[in-house]
Amino acid sequence: MKKLYLIKLGEISLKGQNRALFENRLRHNIKDKLRPYHSNVVKQKGRIFFYIDEECPDEVIDKALSTTFGIIAYAEAVVCEKNMEVIRSKAEYLLKKAGLSGKETFKVHARREDKGFALSSYDIACDLADLIHNIYPDMRVDLTNPDFVLNVEIRSEAYLYTSQKKGIGGLPAGTAGKGILLLSGGIDSPVAGFEMAKRGVNLDCLYFHAYPYTSDEALEKVKTLAKLISPYLGGTRLFVVPFTQQQLWIRDHAYEDETTLMFRACMMQVAERLCKQRGYNAIITGEALSQVASQTLPAMAFTDSMTEYLVLRPLVGMDKEEIITISKKIGTYETSILPFEDCCVIFSPKHPVTNPDKKLMTKHFEKLEMDKMLDQAVEETQIFAYNAKGEEIENN
Repeated sequence: MKKLYLIKLGEISLKGQNRALFENRLRHNIKDKLRPYHSNVVKQKGRIFFYIDEECPDEVIDKALSTTFGIIAYAEAVVCEKNMEVIRSKAEYLLKKAGLSGKETFKVHARREDKGFALSSYDIACDLADLIHNIYPDMRVDLTNPDFVLNVEIRSEAYLYTSQKKGIGGLPAGTAGKGILLLSGGIDSPVAGFEMAKRGVNLDCLYFHAYPYTSDEALEKVKTLAKLISPYLGGTRLFVVPFTQQQLWIRDHAYEDETTLMFRACMMQVAERLCKQRGYNAIITGEALSQVASQTLPAMAFTDSMTEYLVLRPLVGMDKEEIITISKKIGTYETSILPFEDCCVIFSPKHPVTNPDKKLMTKHFEKLEMDKMLDQAVEETQIFAYNAKGEEIENN
């Protein structure tokens, strides 16, 4: 026996000749989250019909579909032949399954994709509304804000469903290239990862760990954040770069007010090395304009100049409350506010430069002669891997 879910597509439906690429990736992303249960996907215009083993728990299916980009809505459905008598029987089954009191308001929404079907969408809706009135005489139609909605779609077969759940939209993760996310222990960077994955970017994460100045608890916090966003990313790897030696060198040899930007320059150059090694197309950060001293326009221009790769800042125009709202929605907020600070916070100067001169800063950075130290950091990097369910797995 199989459960059937009707999945509604959003932006994917607007694609042209490459639409199959997006649909196939979405199908792969869904199936990947529901292993080891056997599943099958049938594509039709604007819809995916997803069959899954009956024994797969509803909560497992709900988590998989609610964290998969490319889905705007989904619902458990029933399917039958395109015959009004059979359709009425299925509708009656769904009415009883819904546990209605008989006092609710209702709406029937019919959609006839198969124009060869004898009844129009309006006729189908009227027919099923009569059925509901016969079973529950006290129920009244409300087309604006009904308590109960019965949906029927006439396609290759007839599909019926009641309540549907909202998806997160966007494009399937893995359809827009690969990027590496600078993941700190704060609120912003997990949200940045979520926003870029929503546009189809396949992401791995990069964290800089300055033990013992940053604690093991800080590392565990970041690993937890990687687990929490991994379902949205379709699985991810977390690169943990040892950064103590490099930060102490900067602290002792750079101008004090420039230390934060020198840290950021090093981070960009480490990220660039990983991009070259592993084929990433872009570097993603959680920076928002003017949120802190290192996120002014001149400061970001300097850090961007430290890499030849595209630097993406999906949160650049957001305020903190907007970012926090998304953080709570995706479940990272409570972990992000745990009191374990990252290396940038601990080594931050009292009066950081906010309007740096790019040429002068570049000259100061080159004088630090950090290439070998950054190469060493990359060589000593640890890698943790998480699957699309948010479970830690062996890194391959």
